[in-house]
Amino acid sequence: MPRGTARLARNSIFERRWVMGKSESQMDITEMNTPKPKKKLGWSGLEIGLAVVVLLLAIVAITMIVLYATYEDGVCKTPDCIKSAARILQNMDPSARPCQDFYQYACGGWLKRNVIPETSSRYSNFDILRDELEVVLKDVLNTPSTNDIPAVQKAKTLYRSCINETAIDIRGGKPLISLLPNVSEWPVATTNWDASYGTAWTAETAIAQLNSRYGKKVLINFFVGTDDKNSTAHIIHIDQPGLGLPSRDYYECTGAYQEACSAYVDFMISVAKLILQERNISVNESDISAQMRTVMDLEKEIASATTKSEDRNDPLLLYNKMTLAELQNNFSLEINHKVFSWSEFINAIMSTVQVNIDHTEHVIVYDPDYLLKLRSILVKYSSRDLQNYMAWRFVMDLVNSLSRDYRDTRTAFRKALYGTSSETAAWRRCANYVNGNMESAVGRLYVEEAFAGDSKHVVEEMIADIRDVFIKTLDELPWMDAVTKKRAEQKATAIRERIGYPNEIVTDNDKLNSEYQELNYKEEEYFENIIQNLVFTQKKRLKKLREKVDKEEWISGAAVVNAFYSASRNQIVFPAGILQPPFFSASQPKSLNYGGIGMVIGHEITHGFDDNGRNFNENGDLADWWTEESARNFKELSQCMVYQYGNFSWDLAGGQNLSGINTLGENIADNGGVRQAYKAYENFVRKHGKEKLLPGLDMNHKQLFFLNFAQVWCGTYRPEYAVNSIKTDVHSPGKFRVLGSLQNSPEFSEAFSCTTRDSMDPVKKCRVW
Repeated sequence: MPRGTARLARNSIFERRWVMGKSESQMDITEMNTPKPKKKLGWSGLEIGLAVVVLLLAIVAITMIVLYATYEDGVCKTPDCIKSAARILQNMDPSARPCQDFYQYACGGWLKRNVIPETSSRYSNFDILRDELEVVLKDVLNTPSTNDIPAVQKAKTLYRSCINETAIDIRGGKPLISLLPNVSEWPVATTNWDASYGTAWTAETAIAQLNSRYGKKVLINFFVGTDDKNSTAHIIHIDQPGLGLPSRDYYECTGAYQEACSAYVDFMISVAKLILQERNISVNESDISAQMRTVMDLEKEIASATTKSEDRNDPLLLYNKMTLAELQNNFSLEINHKVFSWSEFINAIMSTVQVNIDHTEHVIVYDPDYLLKLRSILVKYSSRDLQNYMAWRFVMDLVNSLSRDYRDTRTAFRKALYGTSSETAAWRRCANYVNGNMESAVGRLYVEEAFAGDSKHVVEEMIADIRDVFIKTLDELPWMDAVTKKRAEQKATAIRERIGYPNEIVTDNDKLNSEYQELNYKEEEYFENIIQNLVFTQKKRLKKLREKVDKEEWISGAAVVNAFYSASRNQIVFPAGILQPPFFSASQPKSLNYGGIGMVIGHEITHGFDDNGRNFNENGDLADWWTEESARNFKELSQCMVYQYGNFSWDLAGGQNLSGINTLGENIADNGGVRQAYKAYENFVRKHGKEKLLPGLDMNHKQLFFLNFAQVWCGTYRPEYAVNSIKTDVHSPGKFRVLGSLQNSPEFSEAFSCTTRDSMDPVKKCRVW
């Protein structure tokens, strides 16, 4: 049974047992207090009357006892309260001291009880919720219905094509092999490439066709996105590309990264050999190995040329706007003994959507240093080397869509990066794939199956309360002057929220069908369906260049366990998938809601004012709305968190320290989110009165607020993935999200009576918002 299903079953069984236990107990009491006649016949009218009176008195007494036990003792004993208490208790480690290590106190029971599934690289409460959501998606995508509209039918066809492993295995690598000529082939996996393709090969065409047709950005990252300084318009961007390994650090190929580098090269060689064998071309292993090691050498140099993530946090420094003519003059490249034409390259991409680009077109170069370094790299390598690399980066993304023998080439590579060689179950992988590519259609199915619509109104009220707290908190900040406070208030007031799902995915069939009108899937052709999605998505992105930004568009689907903030839209989004326990339930105590989704709301609001978001104004435009003094003070206070989190050592990542710079934005948001949600809960109590306590827990609701916040982040990682995550994830690991935020919270220390002698209550605390 999938782990998500098991968890649902445990909760359901627990609830049934509790209700049954209560009923049986009441029945026992009633029977003991009801006079039992020895004979049914021969009672007088007075006896019968007295018996009825006694019976009524007994019922009243029992009712009063139950009511008193449930309410007058100040303990909530509703099924939802009991479920919440049970969940909290089983996750805790009551033997740990909350003021010494609150994460162990809150999550020790969870850590002891849960094991990372064989197919997973990590496991957390977040992942459990995602597992449960995937079970729902599996059920709705598997269920045929004559009432399905065309968009939903297409989603179900795509899902069936993905789980049809028999058809996928029969086809082997043929679908990929037939596609390779469209991308100038993969030299190592064919014969006579130099004669057949090499003489006509140009870098402009080779790089552009991967981008324009399939959205694959290699060597140069070209994309159409929102103009940071004019958030109503789209503009061309040029940036450094992604890499085949998780981060530039891996290309050191020493220590923790050595195994990943070796597995990566072996992965290339294994796929090339399979293609050659399927093409009935003789395999020269030493030649293949030599070519793929050259590919690795090239990618190492490209990785070295990229800018470190910690040096890319200031959007003002990334914004380098120029014309296409200036791009050509400032960043001239030479490839295969020929000057690279930026105009030819960009027009090769944009011509696929009938958009013409001339030398006056504006582009934004995010990373000028990368382009300057790239020139000296590219002159070292032949067209064959470059094409081998570009084709490989395209092929590696598609291997998982082929037959079992191709998928198995990834096993050692997956183990080196994620700590597990086991493949995710097909139904789970496919549910996620369809959701990621048809989020509106799948969102409709999810909402109709699993989302309680009344949650929207409750969350709207919480957002209003927490936003109000943020605005009022501005007055407490001695480091921010009045002018900047006023502008911050304007921005906070202007934040637009999106809760649950866009109504039209449920109510407007024509719009939903129109969104996927161009897509026509075949159940026996999963690979072609994937290619169709890549082509469809990239065309949609490129077409936006001449379109106005739709700020009403949602930045996330509904069936997602996450939350988002968009700086360019000044928008916060809380999809339907996250509006469930432990984050939220209309029936659980409000302390848990504020510690769960309330903290998330505060977190996303604060993102508008973190080290990145603070650079955008209330309209979503990149603009300096801070006074010089307030900006300087913000940076100084932020350094406190950079130092604090940068001194956390993560044992699962081989004792490496977190990057306080890379995680700064998320840490600022976590700290602000906890503070704002807690104050909002205090306001709720002042307005509505204290909540009844949870049964079996000797804890007040202030303590429960912090406990539920912490338990959201219970989880663990495999060491290989911890090494990966510490370099690539902008979030601190869950353990340090809890410890870091609460060490900075005087309210936490007060709730648990911590003192400055305790590790959870350091004298020096960091605070920005």
